[in-house]
Amino acid sequence: MHGSTASIARLLDELKSLRVPDVDVIVFPPTAYIAWVVRTVKGGAIQVGAQNVHVESSGAYTGEVAAEMVADIGANYVLVGHSERRVMCGESDDVVARKFAAVRRAGLTPILCVGESLAEREAGRAEATVARQVDAVVRTIDAATLQHSMIAYEPVWAIGTGRSATAGDAQQMHRSIRSRIGERFGAVADDVRILYGGSINANNAAELFGGADVDGGLVGGASLDAKQFIEICRAA
Repeated sequence: MHGSTASIARLLDELKSLRVPDVDVIVFPPTAYIAWVVRTVKGGAIQVGAQNVHVESSGAYTGEVAAEMVADIGANYVLVGHSERRVMCGESDDVVARKFAAVRRAGLTPILCVGESLAEREAGRAEATVARQVDAVVRTIDAATLQHSMIAYEPVWAIGTGRSATAGDAQQMHRSIRSRIGERFGAVADDVRILYGGSINANNAAELFGGADVDGGLVGGASLDAKQFIEICRAA
């Protein structure tokens, strides 16, 4: 929940010349700015997504936004199950799975966010926690749906805590996620893009992206700094 028309305009102006071959660049503005951002970047290399949607297509859900509405205003992606939604809004694995289905129903690309807390990592439950979150969605979809989706690993314990996940930590969990979906879908898992979302910045991006199973980044605070965000894109 950052930004204003003035600050977003400045950021997009700095990004408008961004051209990184073979790298998809997607921005996820707050809902109030999505339509405006779509119009602003039209014709350029930047794509647009939403941070959240409701599970239903329409109805008496004051304050909510349907995936179909997001599609109608020109966005193409939606974050599903972001750690802040899970923690602060109490979104369960079931709710996340329903939102994932809603996004696909609207013809959009979902980016499923998964990750463990510090307590879960210290208790040795990191991979089990992430596997549970992945299973909640992949057991409800087919291979074709998976191929039109992405997964983002967010080590919650490494976001804004002063602790850092190493490139080895990232690669290990990404490999675990890919193996998990491979158990259900076989070789299709090799083509699924798995993004890393744990306090990625211009200084650590290149090393993190060096992991064989790290296919990109879900960038948080660093995306508000155009110069740093551009360096991350180039590292990808």
